[in-house]
Amino acid sequence: MTDKKKDRAQEALAYIEKCLDTDNLRNVIVNARRHGELEVIRAAQLRLYELLPSEEPGTLEHDVWRCIHALEDALAEERGKTVRLSRTRQKIGRDGEHQTVIDLVNGKQSSGFDMMIARNMPQYTFEAVTLRHPSRFADKCRDNAAKRLAEAGVPGGSSEE
Repeated sequence: MTDKKKDRAQEALAYIEKCLDTDNLRNVIVNARRHGELEVIRAAQLRLYELLPSEEPGTLEHDVWRCIHALEDALAEERGKTVRLSRTRQKIGRDGEHQTVIDLVNGKQSSGFDMMIARNMPQYTFEAVTLRHPSRFADKCRDNAAKRLAEAGVPGGSSEE
């Protein structure tokens, strides 16, 4: 990597850290893809997942929507077209974020979980959400989440950001 390219990447990373505009972040991602800047792409995507949810940051609901946006983005990249998790979104509409997480964590392992693990993004699984908000979930749900993450090789269960 040339010094000029390194400088450009560092400038982009500094910009991403402070950026609050989702459209600008999407433009950064497009430009970074054109230049093959994988670190910049990932940083912009992660920032985008923080900003897209309309729910209050730090809440269970915000965490759930971060996961949904991350998985939809991963699926869109894989399939080359916009993808919406329609059934998950409908379930949230019917049952709420909390119950949706409980049902999915206590159910069989999903392909979405596998995809986030494969992309080294365990923090964007509902299992990780469960561990980040332990007071909101019963022991069984927390145990299922921790076990699934451990079996996937995630150290400490990825309750971290």
